[in-house]
Amino acid sequence: MLYFASFLFIFISIWVGNAALALFLGIILASYKEVPQTFFTQKYGSKILQTGIVFLGGSLSLDSFFEINSSYFLLISLYVIAAFSLVLLVGRILGVSKKLSYLLGSGTAICGGTAIAAVGPAIKAKPEEFTTAITIVFLLNALAVILFPIAGDFFNLSEREFGAWVALAIHDTASVIGAASMMGDEAIEVAATLKVTRTLWIVPLVIGSAWLFRNKSSGFGLPLFVVFFLIATILNSLISPSNDLTEILKLINKVCLLTGLFCIGTQINIDSLKSISIKPVLLAVSVWLIVIPTSFWLVSVI
Repeated sequence: MLYFASFLFIFISIWVGNAALALFLGIILASYKEVPQTFFTQKYGSKILQTGIVFLGGSLSLDSFFEINSSYFLLISLYVIAAFSLVLLVGRILGVSKKLSYLLGSGTAICGGTAIAAVGPAIKAKPEEFTTAITIVFLLNALAVILFPIAGDFFNLSEREFGAWVALAIHDTASVIGAASMMGDEAIEVAATLKVTRTLWIVPLVIGSAWLFRNKSSGFGLPLFVVFFLIATILNSLISPSNDLTEILKLINKVCLLTGLFCIGTQINIDSLKSISIKPVLLAVSVWLIVIPTSFWLVSVI
C-alpha cells in the first residue's frame, strides 16, 4: 500500500509539475502512514534530488549568460547578487538560521523552488528547512500571480515593462510566466527571456554553496554530484546539443527534482513543522517588499 501511494503521489507531482505540491504530498503520506527507514524515499531521496541537479547542469549553457539578452545581463546579475545578499543580511539581523536564510535567498534571488531544491543538497539542508523555505516561496508566488497583473493595469505598464518587472520581482519561473500571460504575448516573451538569464545563476550558486558549506577537513573538495553538475554544464556549452536533447534533459531534471522533493517530504517529522517561527516568514516578506518597488523602478529607467 505504501509503495502504491508513493508512486501515485509521485505521478501526480510530475503531472502537475509543482515543487511545493511534491513536497506537501510527501508530508501528507508521512503524516498518515509511518515511513520506515528502509523505505526507498528514506534511503534514496537525497540521491534522486542530486541526480536531478546533475541533469539540470546538462540543460544549462555557460554561453547563454552572454547570448540571452546581453543588454540586461549585467543589470540582472547585479540584481541577483544584491537580492541574495539582502536576504542573508536581514536573516542575520532577524536571527534566522544560516542555512534557512541561504535557501530563502536562493529562492528569492534566482528561481523559487527550483533554486531551493538545487542548493539544498549542496548545503546539506534539513528536511524541515526545505519545507519552510518552499512553503513561504510558494505562498508568495501564489499571491504574485493574482496581484501583479492588477498592479500592472493600475500603473498602466506596457507589456514589455510588465514582462521585465515580473521577471525580476517574482520568484518561481512558472509564476513569472503565469503573471505575464495575463498581459499578452510580448509580456510572456520578455519575462521568459529575462527569467532564463536570472535562472542561469543556479550554476555558480550550486558550486559556490557546495564549497562554502563543505566539510572543512576535506579541503577544497566538492560533493561528487556538484562536480558532475559542473561537468554537465561545461559539456553542454562545448557540444551545444539539439533542442530535442535539451528538452529531454530538462524533463529528466524535472522528474528527479519533483521525485526527490516528494521523498524529502516523507522524511519530515510532522511535530517539527509546528515549531516554524514567524521569523523566516518576516524575512521573506520584508525582502520581497523591498524587491517589488526596486525592480519596478529599474524597469522604469531601463
